[in-house]
Amino acid sequence: MADPFVIETADLRKTYDGVDALRGLGLQVPAGSICGFLGRNGAGKTTTIKILLGMAHPTSGEARVFGLPADRPEPSVEIRRRTGFVSEDKDLYDGMTVEEMIRCTKAFYPGWRADLERRYLRAFDLPAARKVKALSRGMRTKLALLLAFSRGVELLILDEPTSGLDPVVTEEVLQAIVSHVAHAELSVFFSSHQIAEVDQIADRVAIVDRGQIAVAAALDDLRESYCRIQLVFDREAPEPALRTPGVVRIRRDGRVLSVLSSAGSSAILEEARALRPASTDVFPVTLKEIFLETVKAED
Repeated sequence: MADPFVIETADLRKTYDGVDALRGLGLQVPAGSICGFLGRNGAGKTTTIKILLGMAHPTSGEARVFGLPADRPEPSVEIRRRTGFVSEDKDLYDGMTVEEMIRCTKAFYPGWRADLERRYLRAFDLPAARKVKALSRGMRTKLALLLAFSRGVELLILDEPTSGLDPVVTEEVLQAIVSHVAHAELSVFFSSHQIAEVDQIADRVAIVDRGQIAVAAALDDLRESYCRIQLVFDREAPEPALRTPGVVRIRRDGRVLSVLSSAGSSAILEEARALRPASTDVFPVTLKEIFLETVKAED
């Protein structure tokens, strides 16, 4: 039976010179999903990716990809063989032409898909004879994606794939990722601090803050379970003292208490009746609100 999780970590920790980059990170990415890995700069996204790809070793804890231990030499080679990776810096050989870069890369991958190579050369309008160093940032990103897509891999790991791109190229890149996944059986794990991009293409999200997972769920489940409850009083709002599970954050502003809940509204509204609000309202929240409030709640 295939492993239900393409990526799985448990109590993953990494320390650099006494600084904790990861502090017990636990993550599960279901096979076949497009998982957005959201976090502020320095939250631990790139460190996690490096450990998954065997580019860094954890201080403690466990990381598995395809059910294989990422910190052991032979399984790590197998993980990289089955994974396409695009780094934030789009590491390419500047002295090569686009055609030479493709030819060099395909030599290392027996499962190279020549049909995908041709498709994305056309779709991305990549100039085969041009030197990599002469490519725009957008073209470099498209070339890096072509090299990842054409390997015939089971997993794509993308580290800030749209970093530094203008809105038009960003949209092209996001649509290319979605289109590729629609035509291939693979999983995608991409890090970003651009909430709108994750909201646009992901079906699952993991929010990392200070080296730990703060929220991880299917996006549809988050939209269903998270809400904002507004309690309005005839007088100054009382000091918040709600104990119902699921309360993420409470704001008190004059006559209004605003409650962000991760477990729906029913139980909180039931407890809030004792406070005798004049009115109550329940509002949906966006992924941006969930992200910002969750990170603030950790402050």
